[in-house]
Amino acid sequence: MLTGKIVLITGATAGIGMATARIFAARGAQVLLTGRNAAAGEALAAELGGAFLAADIAAPETPARLIGWARELHGRLDILVNNAGILFKGDATHCTDEQWEQTMRVNVTAVFRLSRAALGLMTAHGGGAIVNVASDWGLVAAEQALAYGTSKGAIVQLTRSMAKDHARQGVRVNAVCPGDTDTAMLRAEASGSAARLAEMAEAIPLGRLGRPEDVAAAIAFLASDEASFITGVALPVDGGNSAV
Repeated sequence: MLTGKIVLITGATAGIGMATARIFAARGAQVLLTGRNAAAGEALAAELGGAFLAADIAAPETPARLIGWARELHGRLDILVNNAGILFKGDATHCTDEQWEQTMRVNVTAVFRLSRAALGLMTAHGGGAIVNVASDWGLVAAEQALAYGTSKGAIVQLTRSMAKDHARQGVRVNAVCPGDTDTAMLRAEASGSAARLAEMAEAIPLGRLGRPEDVAAAIAFLASDEASFITGVALPVDGGNSAV
């Protein structure tokens, strides 16, 4: 059940974030959206009857700004979806200090800071749910993705630790771990090559790339009351990649 829930979604202006916003709105939630693409965010908020606030998720002041915005608009926050993320390819010898540090700022530190800020508002109103978007590369190793894989492994452990710490406060914390999903990020990784995308799809046990809607459906389930006895999980949504 998501009817009437107040949900904040980061990275909401494309890909998995946009699909997540649409599925939450379709199921009756009130969506608060954030991202850096103001035009796309405003258009999506208008489409879904929600609200949009442009923000740099890695800026230290952003968590307080976003949670204050949710409090001002609705007085509470029921669900937080930490979706925003970045990817640099490369092994340890090709990952620069700047790439490493930016990956950790966006993919790990921003998730920690926003979750910490959200906890105060959630616990003041009886609890809530946090869903973090990790990756199957946070569960198994991938070639040429050192910083990204490390950051997503950290999100898996952050999820488990927060789930343990805040269960008695009524806050459930879970993660989804998408595999190769047909988003702008994946297409950029494939340099726009249809042949490369086809190779990626063929390597997946289910024989196709994931769709943003596949991941969004898992996020919506974990955030819903139907998952009320589930916390601390890292759910692969990867077509079987992490099973082999």
